[in-house]
Amino acid sequence: MKKTFFLYVFSIITAITGVILLPPNSYSDEPPINIEADRMSSTEETNTILFTGDVYVEQGDLEIKSDKMTVYYGDQKKTDGKKPVKATQQIEKLICTGNVKLTRTGWLGTSDKMVYFADKRLVELSGNAQAWQDQNKVAGEKIIYYMDEGRSEVIGGTSVTVGGEQKPKEKSRVKMTIMQK
Repeated sequence: MKKTFFLYVFSIITAITGVILLPPNSYSDEPPINIEADRMSSTEETNTILFTGDVYVEQGDLEIKSDKMTVYYGDQKKTDGKKPVKATQQIEKLICTGNVKLTRTGWLGTSDKMVYFADKRLVELSGNAQAWQDQNKVAGEKIIYYMDEGRSEVIGGTSVTVGGEQKPKEKSRVKMTIMQK
């Protein structure tokens, strides 16, 4: 039982960090995902891994920081009901909470909560959601960032910075500040 649990946790950790030893041509084109945190716990029953305490994630030019991150992954496929076909699982989504900060080449998003949907490759920021591109800033109830397209969609409004001054929120309005050169 201990050996099975250890092998299960090891396969999850290697799947998440991209360290599993496979022939070079079987690696994904995506760079590996590196995760650091104060603590990690894995729950086989729910196919989740919980990282807590100063969580830091890096994959290529993408960085995520938060207080807590839960990784949801799909079930391993079985051949004969006993042995998995592969030693890795596919990440389905990530949920980060508490002091969330997402950066990617010239784009910064902050919020109280972030949900990443792997199949759609999109990020939803909610709860005091704000995004900057260079010196331009936008804020709203929810910001959706389409990673492959490099574009954002903002829903609802909370506040905006104009000339360094925070303006009060207006219900259901999106506000943006564009700095002129």
